[in-house]
Amino acid sequence: MRPTPLYYYSSASGLVRAFAERLDRPVFNLAEREHRLSEVDGPWVLLTPSYKTGNDSNDTIPEAVRRFLRSDVNRRRLVGVMGSGNRNFGRHYQMAAREIARRSGRPMLFEFELSGTPWDVDEGRRILEDLDVALDAAHPGADAR
Repeated sequence: MRPTPLYYYSSASGLVRAFAERLDRPVFNLAEREHRLSEVDGPWVLLTPSYKTGNDSNDTIPEAVRRFLRSDVNRRRLVGVMGSGNRNFGRHYQMAAREIARRSGRPMLFEFELSGTPWDVDEGRRILEDLDVALDAAHPGADAR
């Protein structure tokens, strides 16, 4: 069974990267140009932070994520969204992930704060493993997706 890859954006703080790298699956950082300009070869999950502290005129979706989603192939193969946020952002908490899920019609799979707790990592792994099983059942023998 193919583990569904995770494409994520992490700023210099590395909080999202720390979470992504603990999920035991292929991960690709959209802060790196080679990944940001690539096209996925099968189903994938997006992990994005939201950056906004209350200025309604600023967009919460990181530019690297926005650029990656400009590809029709990448948008079509997206199967779910996970979000990292900071509760200090109030009503803007998780806004980028929620907005991408809404616009794409894909499910919001999981939300966590900052780099997540050990429970968050375990739960993220479980959710992604369940997704792997569901995708495998929907497309048996499609490991080369």
